[in-house]
Amino acid sequence: MRMKTAKNISVLFFILVAVFYLVHEKYSAPLKHGENTFKTVSTVHDGDTVSIILDNRRKKVRLIGIDAPEISQRPWGMKAKKYMETILSSSGWNVKLEYDVDKRDKYGRILAYLWTTDGELINLLMLKNGYAMLYTFPPNVKHVDELRNAQKEAMDRKIVIWAEKGLSETPADYRREHPRM
Repeated sequence: MRMKTAKNISVLFFILVAVFYLVHEKYSAPLKHGENTFKTVSTVHDGDTVSIILDNRRKKVRLIGIDAPEISQRPWGMKAKKYMETILSSSGWNVKLEYDVDKRDKYGRILAYLWTTDGELINLLMLKNGYAMLYTFPPNVKHVDELRNAQKEAMDRKIVIWAEKGLSETPADYRREHPRM
């Protein structure tokens, strides 16, 4: 009788492990590596957050390494959002995702680098053209040198948020002073 019970427990354990593995694979597979196919952007929330269709569901994606002005940081927040929409429109609203070490932030958003259909890094374009500032959190620093150089270029050119009458408060400082309810 003991042998039969031990065998049943072993079989049950094997089944539980197999079910766990299959569920884990289904729900974590899109976040294991970069996406090899283009995904559709459904919504632009602001200059550093979009929603993308993954597994037939809309998921929020926060762009790694950048911080764009908040929408209420007028006029810069809306300008950053509009520039993001311009980039995405020219890419047919399709992007590839590239992940770094941490794949989600504390709010559950997916963290990613976004690439256009032409192979341009959107995170870098937002910095290079003065619509966002560098915002890095180790261990997600895969492209930090490129991003830092892009911001320096925008600062040297004194464009958009870096212009003489540009952004007066960093997005992070603004969020601290104006917390969401």
